Amino acid sequence: MPTQAESVTESDLIAGVYVVVPKVHADDRGLFVETYRREWIPGAREMIQTNRSDKAAGSLVGLHYHLHQSDYWYVVNGSMRVVLHDLRLGGPTDGATQTIDLHGSEHRGVYIPPGVAHGFAAHTDLTMTYLVDGYYNPADELGVAWDDPSIGADWGVADPVMSNRDRTNPNRAGIADHQRPRWPLRT
Repeated sequence: MPTQAESVTESDLIAGVYVVVPKVHADDRGLFVETYRREWIPGAREMIQTNRSDKAAGSLVGLHYHLHQSDYWYVVNGSMRVVLHDLRLGGPTDGATQTIDLHGSEHRGVYIPPGVAHGFAAHTDLTMTYLVDGYYNPADELGVAWDDPSIGADWGVADPVMSNRDRTNPNRAGIADHQRPRWPLRT
């Protein structure tokens, strides 16, 4: 039952970020949703791995970024606030920050290109899946401070539960230019 998405919209705040609203097929038995197709995202590479993340309400992950990897996030159950921040040097939206609330009941996904820092706060217990177009590479696992005032993120949680890695990421001003991708990206 392949299908087109209801809508695929490029962010008006951060170039290359797309919000996907897939078609939902529901009847008395339940529902079917095709959550991702590469053809929905212009220029997207093949996603080669799918991961699942379960987080407790109040958890905060990020901000992480990659120089070479794209992500596609989809919430199966629960609700979270996604925070995105463009770190791409010379890009049209360098320095822009955006928040997107995702809820399992709304069936929306978000595509995050390389160079866009990304994180989320679990507003409820949640399950999300995320697809990536590259295998784990520790050299491409970078981060920026979740609470950097120059980013100005509103996570919507008080006293977040976080990893030590995420608590100790540098502020944006502390990231060397060679650790930030240049626009346009060449992956």
